[in-house]
Amino acid sequence: MTKPEQCTPEERMPDRRTPDIRAGDVLPALEIPITRTLIVAGALASRDYQDVHHDAELAKEKGSPDIFMNILTTNGLVGRYLTDHLGPAAVLQKLAIRLGAPNYPGDTMTLTGTIIDVDAATDTAPGAARDAPTEAPMDSATETHPTTKTHPTTKTHPATETHPTTVPTSTTGGTTVQVRIIGTNALGHHVTGTATVRLTPGGAAASCPSSPRRSPGATV
Repeated sequence: MTKPEQCTPEERMPDRRTPDIRAGDVLPALEIPITRTLIVAGALASRDYQDVHHDAELAKEKGSPDIFMNILTTNGLVGRYLTDHLGPAAVLQKLAIRLGAPNYPGDTMTLTGTIIDVDAATDTAPGAARDAPTEAPMDSATETHPTTKTHPTTKTHPATETHPTTVPTSTTGGTTVQVRIIGTNALGHHVTGTATVRLTPGGAAASCPSSPRRSPGATV
């Protein structure tokens, strides 16, 4: 019987200790290939069945050169980018983004982030933020797209959108970090916005990853 592979200490993922970050720090860039599969899969996973996200012919009838990524997929990719770089202690609390140039198949989106504020807050009563969220929860945020043939083909996203989302969590301990996010493609800025991330202290070290991490869409 074959024994499972054992990873060395150097291969283990970082533990849940709060990373040493300061205002002005720049996160490493992440390049994400925009494939047709990624666009369609993201739309289906987020239950967005509008034809402009999966049917090229119908998208062209509405004025778009091809299908394009929906805002919920972008939302998820931005969240993944933040938690990947800030570590397993990071909890995404708020995300407010605006879409610009559409993500079309064959393009590449490059995400970058800059730390704009770091606040090592004191402990508050457990459950305070959980019981009284200040904004609508994530699943209440919606996105609208034009259904007429006036869909623009310029470098601006059809119906420029803001997409604020909040995930209520306890604010006991930890550090609150605000990050400015920019995602660019061949047409310009696809997404811009800010995020609030909570870095929780303590916790055990994570286990060894089973395979190298790669950007979404890299193998499709």
